[in-house]
Amino acid sequence: MTEQRSPWAVPDTQTVIEPVGSESAPPSPTRPIPSGSGDPARVASGYASGRGSRLGTPPIGPPPDMSNSGPDDDDDPVRRNQRIMKWLGGGAVLIVAIGLIVILVSVLTNNATTPGGLFNRHAQAPSDTRPELARRCPPPSIPPDNPNRGGDEVPAGPRTVDSESGISYKEFGSPWRPLQENWHELGELKIVYRIGQDFITEPDYDGNGNNYHATILSGHVPAAVNDGMVLDLHCVGDQIAADVRVSFYPKGNQLEQIEAKDLTLGGRPARLLKFRLHFNQVGLRAKSELVSIALVDLGKPDAAILYVSIPDTHRQYDHVADEAPASIRPA
Repeated sequence: MTEQRSPWAVPDTQTVIEPVGSESAPPSPTRPIPSGSGDPARVASGYASGRGSRLGTPPIGPPPDMSNSGPDDDDDPVRRNQRIMKWLGGGAVLIVAIGLIVILVSVLTNNATTPGGLFNRHAQAPSDTRPELARRCPPPSIPPDNPNRGGDEVPAGPRTVDSESGISYKEFGSPWRPLQENWHELGELKIVYRIGQDFITEPDYDGNGNNYHATILSGHVPAAVNDGMVLDLHCVGDQIAADVRVSFYPKGNQLEQIEAKDLTLGGRPARLLKFRLHFNQVGLRAKSELVSIALVDLGKPDAAILYVSIPDTHRQYDHVADEAPASIRPA
């Protein structure tokens, strides 16, 4: 059997430890120290210079801070939820800030370009759907002084009945004839006269086939709203007279006022306007026209109208401007 010897069972030797110096300095050669036996010194196998010294050991730092975020934070639901809430809170604050900036910019720019600004705009009122005369002539605060005093006797003789307007009046003989067609005003009130009498005083006066007429026309016009029963006949009369001048007569005509009074016709409150219009139109022989307008309050939202016009070329019929209104009675 071969004897097993321990690797440590070698002659005593000395280990030379070199000082730690610059890495760039070449290592000093190891010189064997002679032993008593005269054998050269050997370095133990597996050992290098400096390995056994504390000078070459790196310092040990403190353990890592586990409170800092790291890969393991996702496994902690509490910290993960806290982090999500911070993100959501920050996003909400950012959105609110952006919204406030947008509103502020809108207010400033609107105030600069649009009077009243963004928040000073008032809702538009609903459009006024009242009739034109109802807008211009609201009901009087004090009722008229001429109340209905009962129906007057209807004069004898032929009569023209306008059941739509609610009145009747005297019918005149030749050259007067029943109205052949409706008369449409061109003014703002847009009154349509469907019943009456007329005759031609100047045929084809302008060379375009248009005729000039003497007329007795009746119609009605809304002058109150819904169940309104009291009319401001003064205002209504003035508005209709102004509308007639625009509708039927040459521009630039001049008005000569003759009469304007309150009265009762057939026991109903009424107003009579009488005037002469002066004008000058190429091709037309008439230079003026006598006009009378009678308005009757029949206790309805609409006012009844009788309009009479007599050109100065036929002054022999001026009496009709008085007789026709005086003969009005409720139909």
